[in-house]
Amino acid sequence: MDETARIARIAHILAAAPCGVDGVEVGIGDDAAVLFAGGVAGRMVWTIDEQVEGVHFRRELAAWRDVGWRSFQAAASDVAAMGARPWCALCALVLPESVDDAALEELTYGQREASMAVGAPIVGGNLSRGPGFSIATTLLGVCESAVTRAGAKPGDDLWMAGQVGLAACGLRALLGGGVVAEDAKPAVDAWRRPAALVGPGLAMANVAHAAVDVSDGLARDVGHLAEASGVAVILDASELLSDAVLIRAAEGIGCDPLDLALYGGEDYALVAASPLPIPGFRRIGRIVAGAGLVLRTRGGDNPLLVRGFDHFGG
Repeated sequence: MDETARIARIAHILAAAPCGVDGVEVGIGDDAAVLFAGGVAGRMVWTIDEQVEGVHFRRELAAWRDVGWRSFQAAASDVAAMGARPWCALCALVLPESVDDAALEELTYGQREASMAVGAPIVGGNLSRGPGFSIATTLLGVCESAVTRAGAKPGDDLWMAGQVGLAACGLRALLGGGVVAEDAKPAVDAWRRPAALVGPGLAMANVAHAAVDVSDGLARDVGHLAEASGVAVILDASELLSDAVLIRAAEGIGCDPLDLALYGGEDYALVAASPLPIPGFRRIGRIVAGAGLVLRTRGGDNPLLVRGFDHFGG
């Protein structure tokens, strides 16, 4: 089974066991769970994200401080995608013997910098020895009403805050070895130091019908939104190619910028379906009746393969 199928199987098994917890509004299958706490607290948005060495990063490509930063921002992006404000976090570390005290200190500084950047202090966690390095960040956010992946309607426009393709371009530049070209340096920075778009997430909260963050690639994540909402999405290629920084960086390493924009991940851009413009967002497509994704180019409309990063894909 691929990643999507495994998540669906896990959700099916767990759904058969009554949890006896009141107030669970959104469970497995979205960017985060949504709990109704009542009173002043409103709704709590709860997510967990794990970064595993060899899967999400390699030590020779990122400093330990960057690893700490990236791991926290990935979780914060899930909260931002729900239109929520990050509140506080718990972090669990599994450390092999090769991670010494100096590395742990740098990692923790990176976590602290990221937590301060989004206003969500780390209030606890767990530390364990293990055969390989991993870091799990559990982040809690709050909101009045969460924006989920379901809810996009035919007639909505599709809006995006942030950039797509740049982080994947930066990773490819690093994997190429040698000196990173000047035009590719912004891309490398985008991969090493992504930023959760908390401000734009709050701006869309009262306007968006549905939203998702781009962690596994634009096509894959917008595909999740389309499937959850029961709609089709038309993506505008010309809008995705309007990023001059991505164009220069991609050309510098011999990559197709449109391919990077559609299928590169870890930018943590926010994509929202809304009938109205959203401050800080630009229009990249349209929601229509139907199913699946379509890419609109000068040559016409073509079905778009829904693919991107999959932990269990071939």
